[in-house]
Amino acid sequence: MAKRGKKYQEALKLVDRQKRYSITEAVELVKKTSFAKFDATVEAAFRLNIDPRKAEQNLRGTVSLPHGTGRTVRVLVVAKSEKAKAALDAGADYAGDTEYLEKIKSGWFEFDVVIATPDMMGELGKLGRVLGPKGLMPNPKTGTVTMDVEKTVKEFKAGKVEYRTDKTGNILVPVGKVSFENNKLAENIQTVYKQLLRVKPATIKGVYMANISVCASMGPGIKVAADSMDA
Repeated sequence: MAKRGKKYQEALKLVDRQKRYSITEAVELVKKTSFAKFDATVEAAFRLNIDPRKAEQNLRGTVSLPHGTGRTVRVLVVAKSEKAKAALDAGADYAGDTEYLEKIKSGWFEFDVVIATPDMMGELGKLGRVLGPKGLMPNPKTGTVTMDVEKTVKEFKAGKVEYRTDKTGNILVPVGKVSFENNKLAENIQTVYKQLLRVKPATIKGVYMANISVCASMGPGIKVAADSMDA
């Protein structure tokens, strides 16, 4: 494991690695341990006792954070004329059909979310090899394949985020910025937690939520007690 820098080591001294903090304590500690010179992103990590190789346990979806993420989300909508115009009117950064497919083929990725109408998925599917690994491929599970492009654009602009399990059953979600008020950060984290409980696969027996932690960009992880998340 790579040796961490001096600032990280100093921040780590503030954290009891054995303790599971209440959500209120954890949010305060995230701010104290953030040493970045910019307004760092706060991320929540959930380690789930699931097997992502089983289809029903490979979780993927979206959740709307009540206080947004604090970052500007660049939205690309792949749709034909009228729907593309509606998407731009709703606040999409880019909207169109073949011209954007060609740009992506040429290596253009100046966007964070792709929304597509169903009739464009045949063409877009050909770009699966470049969009898939970046997590940018539209998917009905996340509501990004839709005819209601206006509503979906507004939701992502307002703070809807995608979650998906990685190969080891972890889910990592951006939940705001260090500059957020403590209660707003806590509410965003609790919203993701409650959503993951709602989508718990029926086949899971025993412990589902193995570990919850939060951290600021580059900062140390802080464990959170699950029983403090239901407030």
